[in-house]
Amino acid sequence: MALGLLRRRRSRTAFGAPPGISVPLPAGAGAYTCEVVDPMGQPLGGAEVTVTALDSHRVVTCGTTDPYGLFMVTLPPGSYSVMAAAEGLTPAREPVDIAAGVVLAPARITLLAARQLELPPPGTWLFDPPHTAIRFIAKHVGMAHVHGRFTRFDGGIRIAPDMADSQVSVRIDASSITTGNKTRDNHLRSGDFLDVERYPYIDFASNRFVYRGGSKWTLHGTLTMHGTSRSVSLDTSYLGTVNGGYEQELRCAALAKAELHREDFTLNWRSMLARGIAVVGPTVQLELDVQAMYRTPETPTPPE
Repeated sequence: MALGLLRRRRSRTAFGAPPGISVPLPAGAGAYTCEVVDPMGQPLGGAEVTVTALDSHRVVTCGTTDPYGLFMVTLPPGSYSVMAAAEGLTPAREPVDIAAGVVLAPARITLLAARQLELPPPGTWLFDPPHTAIRFIAKHVGMAHVHGRFTRFDGGIRIAPDMADSQVSVRIDASSITTGNKTRDNHLRSGDFLDVERYPYIDFASNRFVYRGGSKWTLHGTLTMHGTSRSVSLDTSYLGTVNGGYEQELRCAALAKAELHREDFTLNWRSMLARGIAVVGPTVQLELDVQAMYRTPETPTPPE
């Protein structure tokens, strides 16, 4: 299975290919090409395209369109589903049948404007801990990834009449870090890493919301960890507002991600490497999967 780039050539045209395009085909394979465009019919460079086999429901390949909105893939014969997606637009999916030795004429996939989710009403929203997770992924030097989370935290969102003026604050109990390994967790809490006795909390406070289209926002703010404060940006997807939960509370949800560079927070562990201690790599992926409840005098306290 090979993912190829669409090339315009002056050479001989492959069987079934549109004029001006030559497609080298592996033996027994077919080729699919699509052009992804926006609601105005303009090419969408950088759109994500995912190809899934209908018989196994497994993703067989994925990639992005070139600057002209074009994407091409060679595939074994069979039936597939092709999905195209781009930020701020509704994903589109179409079926395609691949035959050996056939290069299909380019398909045109139009992505329409995404439905605008209604923003949360102004007011104070408190994180609901049982339905909120703060996770991280780090890579062991020369080893597999380590997945972990923090189990104790408090947070809230103050939604302003102008969403750009809204604020988020989070306080994490650093000692609540867990990776599923007691020895490793105790080491992470030690002076070699988070040093939780001297720095018991990790704090984030936003100072600006920036709208990026569709349901996407960027939260700019300050993260304080290990006694050091740095500016960070959280790439955030707003997931909507619903009435639901234990007492039919009004809730909103969002997923925020950031990449942290550990040495920005003076977590410099080169000395441990020199001592032969395996440590994580230079970056850590942080993810906040948040569900928050609208706080009014009638809103119950989040359940323990």
